[in-house]
Amino acid sequence: MPVIERGRGDQVLAAIRKQWNSWRGRAIEPVIRQGLLRLPAGVLPDGTDAIGGYWTRTNDPEIDLVGADRFPSAKKITLAGSIKWHENKPFDSRDLADLADLIVHRGQLPGADDKTQLLAVSRSGATADVHVLTPEDLLTAWTPA
Repeated sequence: MPVIERGRGDQVLAAIRKQWNSWRGRAIEPVIRQGLLRLPAGVLPDGTDAIGGYWTRTNDPEIDLVGADRFPSAKKITLAGSIKWHENKPFDSRDLADLADLIVHRGQLPGADDKTQLLAVSRSGATADVHVLTPEDLLTAWTPA
């Protein structure tokens, strides 16, 4: 705000353009979480009644999506997931490597185990061999039945 108040909108615009991918990702995460909770039964694991994220003070691990039976004190973790909201790039083998990291991070998530379902959400679909929810899948959350 101080930069805008000084009349330097050009600096604000430059900062937004430089950090756009990070800001876009942070902005879309709550929308995706809300959409996931609105999906029809059977898309998410049974008992998923809350979706949030998980991170430690050091951001290691940082998990975009954590499904649980309730909020704020979950008794059961139902899923751990990753959001890849690239402009024109599908969820690919590089993102699949990040998913391997998610498997490790899932082990650091209190209440999760190796049976906790993994989920990926991608703006541009997937080329890797993994189940990924797309914007079209999420739009069904707001489409009347």
